[in-house]
Parts: sequence; C-alpha cells; structure tokens
Amino acid sequence: MPPLPFRHLAVEGPIGVGKTSLTNLLAKRFRGTKVLEDVDNPFLDDFYKDKRGAAFRTELFFLLSRFDQQRQVAQRDLFTELILADYTFAKSKIFAYLTLDDSELMIYNRLYDLLYEQVPKPELVIYLQGSLDTLSKRIKKRGRAYEKAISPSYLQELSEAYSHYFYRYDETPLLVVNTNEIDFVNTPEHFDQLVEQVRSAQKGTQYYVPLGS
Repeated sequence: MPPLPFRHLAVEGPIGVGKTSLTNLLAKRFRGTKVLEDVDNPFLDDFYKDKRGAAFRTELFFLLSRFDQQRQVAQRDLFTELILADYTFAKSKIFAYLTLDDSELMIYNRLYDLLYEQVPKPELVIYLQGSLDTLSKRIKKRGRAYEKAISPSYLQELSEAYSHYFYRYDETPLLVVNTNEIDFVNTPEHFDQLVEQVRSAQKGTQYYVPLGS
C-alpha cells in the first residue's frame, strides 16, 4: 500500500457524521498517529441541559484543550510521521458562533485569534457531510449519554454552520464527502473508494458524492 501524498490530514464535520471512525480507519491502514479530540468536557452536560453560562465555559474549555493538542502536533516531525486528526482548530469558532452571545464572542474571538497563529495547518481537510436523518441515526446508534439531549434543531443549525464555513474555505486543499449513501466503517469497498479520493485530492476544493452499493 503506497503512502498518502499528505503528512497531516484533518477530518471535519458535524456531530455523528463519522469523523473519528474515518480517522481511526486511515490511521490503521497508513500507520498514522491519531490526534483525537478530547470529548471529556466537565461543562458539556450542563451545556446540553441549557444551564446559564454553560456555553461559554464549554467553548473555552474545548478551545484550550484543542490548542494544547495542536501545539503538540506542531512539535512532531511531519517528514517522517503521518498525523491524522478528527477535528480542525476552526471547529472551535464554528461552535462558538452557534452558542455564544455577542459579549461572550468578543472575548472568545480575542483569545481564539491569539492562539490560532500558533496552530499548524493540515495539508488536507476532509469535510464529511450528512443529512439530519443520517446524523440522528448515527448519534442514536453510538449511544453516548450526554448526546441524548441534542435537539434536531441544534443538529440542523450545526450542519448549516459547517456548510457555511466550508463554502468559503480556502486555507488548505478540501475534500467534501457526502456520507449519506456510504458506510465506510462496515463496507471495506466504500472505504477503499474513499481512500482513492483522498489520495487524488489536489489544490482547491473537490467533491465526492458516492452512490452507495
């Protein structure tokens, strides 16, 4: 199996779309080092229960946690090591704009901008898309307790926020993958086809809309 033409990839997309699953599969096949987001946030439960002030605490905690991880990525040798992350640092801003009020955003953005300059950019971002029905089914299937409180309206807003962000995205090559008709976790053929799309990704934005089996 020839190596991928990238040394630093990041997988993005809304909750439940399959980011971590794809990251794990790519890391296994290409013997890459995984950078998986730490989802253990002590404020997350309060956030989903809509408690006052919980959104700001939740987003700040995630921002600093992601920055700490990304700073460790910057210290690795990307000439000899393949790095695969199941998020991009910009994820922080996508969620913050969805959940924080204007005064909180003002503080948040000042901190984000200070940290952003120190974060390494991936060579390719794989943006996974899925319909609201697809996301809901996958979230239900994995059965995380704190995700039971996620409302369909919040999930829809989140999907739209991701679409809005990546519609204007031009910082790195981008591969947009519609995941509604594929199951790369349980169908090896689907994963192989996706790998070929990743391998052939070039500058700019490319779209992959598989028809399924």
